[in-house]
Amino acid sequence: MNTIGNDESYNKKPDNEISDNEKSNNGNTADDYKDGAVTKNALQVITIIGEIEGHDNLPATSKATKYEHMLPKLAEIEMDKDIKGVLFIMNTVGGDVSAGLALAEMIASMKKPTVSLIIGDSHSIGVPLAVSTDYSFIVPTATMIIHPVRMNGTLIGVQQTYDYFERISDRITSFIATHSNVSKERVEKMMVDTTQLSKDLGTVLVGRQAVEEGLICEVGGISDALAKLDSLIDEQ
Repeated sequence: MNTIGNDESYNKKPDNEISDNEKSNNGNTADDYKDGAVTKNALQVITIIGEIEGHDNLPATSKATKYEHMLPKLAEIEMDKDIKGVLFIMNTVGGDVSAGLALAEMIASMKKPTVSLIIGDSHSIGVPLAVSTDYSFIVPTATMIIHPVRMNGTLIGVQQTYDYFERISDRITSFIATHSNVSKERVEKMMVDTTQLSKDLGTVLVGRQAVEEGLICEVGGISDALAKLDSLIDEQ
């Protein structure tokens, strides 16, 4: 299955060239897996994996979710009357703040029911992405890491630089607090914890800890996420 962010073009097979294995995969044909998403029974499944790529391209050896591919895909889903709900499966180490927030805002503004499921990691800018949906799940062994904003490149040691960092941080913490059950003050406190990470500031939350903090709604897996998405669709 291609993932969003994969530069390889997708060539649709004629029906007579689709293998029996492809046809027997829960009724899906090869075309159901186009663009890194699965569409089945009016539900769309999208993966957000690897690193969130921004305006700079990552090395070819890095697994990445390209936000310039995701944005039009989400717009297409929102306009498609046949798609009733979207499940986002998350396993990301974070990445570009601007790109990640753009995706999070896009997901949060969708009228169609959305559910997120963290199956591995949802670190850094992956936290706003995970809470941007209508409902969220995390498997017991998955982790979330909340840490301060980092910046690459030349930095000027003046007050304006620190003010800029603070504004970026405020954008992130405000979004998280707005779309979850944790306060902005608590998110800020978790960002600067000095006791958990050996080479950085921040907080690691594993499975149920993310639920107890109010970031994620529930501990669960794929069947729980799909069942919740069905119920949200029925409520519309």
